Amino acid sequence: MAKKTAGDGAAEKEVDPELTARATAKAVCDGDFVNFQFLFSPFSPARKDSPERFESEKFDHLLPDGDCQVAPAFRAALEVVRSEAVWGHIEQELEANRPARLPWELLLMLADNAVRLGKYASAAQAYELLRIRRRMQAVFFEQADAALEQGAVKKAVRGYLIATGLEYDYAGFPEPLPDVPDFQTRALMLHGEYPKTPEDCVALQEPAAFLRTALGYLLLDAGAAARIAERPVDTQVAFLKELVHQRDPEWREFVHRFREACDMMRDLGKRLTRSTKEDGDGATLAEEIEEQLGEDPRQVPALLTGRTVEGGEWWQYMKELAYEHPAAVLFVSRQLVGEVETLVPRYRADSPVPRELGLVTGAAGVHP
Repeated sequence: MAKKTAGDGAAEKEVDPELTARATAKAVCDGDFVNFQFLFSPFSPARKDSPERFESEKFDHLLPDGDCQVAPAFRAALEVVRSEAVWGHIEQELEANRPARLPWELLLMLADNAVRLGKYASAAQAYELLRIRRRMQAVFFEQADAALEQGAVKKAVRGYLIATGLEYDYAGFPEPLPDVPDFQTRALMLHGEYPKTPEDCVALQEPAAFLRTALGYLLLDAGAAARIAERPVDTQVAFLKELVHQRDPEWREFVHRFREACDMMRDLGKRLTRSTKEDGDGATLAEEIEEQLGEDPRQVPALLTGRTVEGGEWWQYMKELAYEHPAAVLFVSRQLVGEVETLVPRYRADSPVPRELGLVTGAAGVHP
């Protein structure tokens, strides 16, 4: 390669093609659409006319480490990158002075790896660029429904999570982007209106209505929830149970705290019953809670979330719950205690869902 003379200025930058190949293969192996796209951008260290270099410490994340280099997915990707047709395409696009046309072979492999790794937003972007995203969604839905017919609930739930995870927000600004989960916002929408009676809250809905609400909320897709709602109730319950656990691998942590919060509320309820019978003062549960919790009725939501939010409002605790344990917001309700609105645990005694999820034990339950 000819070098510029001192009179022409600095020597032309040289790029090690092996580093470009390995960085590209790593992005494909990782299912990382952002890094893959960056490698073809104007500021990519893979471009000769870019001042950036792979040797710079800030680009260490683009290059594979020892563990990555021996991974089967990386080696498979590197083989495709090095193939004559694909490498020729890569070189051509890196030299062109225009937006790059990304090689479809690598895009498809990247998307499939992203699905395998649970990086659905990345997979959606790659499939969308290939113009096959909707078709891939349909395929995953069909496979999930077939798995559900065979009783393979775990496989079915994973299929539904992949299919809904590939959804796109065409109203996104400044450009359409994958529709990513936002349980914090959805939780506030679920509890937007203060329940006029306890039975108006989400947790105390009739079992059929609760299942529709819960599936729609956790799948982030009303259409997908409707597909499950057509199934028998026991299938819906089994699907929801697995869905909760796949959305939240740490669900057991919330179960423990929920039971403690229920014990606290149940004790208050027992004292209220005894006080009313003995004194006939007509005290309400809210008044009893206020009396027992004193100036800090936020003890209950603090117990539910596992931490205290200084001066926290009910909606702050709700967002905390939704972020840590998405399904938790299906089993709480807003409650006015004196002048403070807080959150309390709720569940329906005749619903199979709380028991299946481990929130209550025994042959029968009572909601606080």
